[in-house]
Amino acid sequence: MAKKILLLNGPNLALLGTREPQIYGTTTLADIVAATRAAAEARGWTLDAFQSDVEGELVHAICQARGVYDGIVINPAAYTHTSVALHDAIKASGVPTVEVHISNVYAREGYRHESLTAPSCVGQICGFGPKGYLLALEALA
Repeated sequence: MAKKILLLNGPNLALLGTREPQIYGTTTLADIVAATRAAAEARGWTLDAFQSDVEGELVHAICQARGVYDGIVINPAAYTHTSVALHDAIKASGVPTVEVHISNVYAREGYRHESLTAPSCVGQICGFGPKGYLLALEALA
């Protein structure tokens, strides 16, 4: 059965490719979306992508996903560590969600070691660069 996947990216991820390349690499968000979409389409799935720096817009997208999408891949970025609203939206949506981080957040600053969103997800993938998004699709399969 063809699945419909929602790919969400949080704050500052539109700057990928130029933002702290020593941490995030030089791959752009457009490159990540294209690769993830191609991997989804290779499975016969469709993928819609959305990026926002605004927490409420991400919450709204998650809430609207219920009954529309079969899975969500989300990189909440900095909201990972601060957003009870995203946690609650993911949990309430009932849509299986995989959290992705390009860097290994547990090898970085201490405040990045706690994810408020991961407990509402089916899993978390971090530290594998942009390939983490493809691994998230595998997890949703």
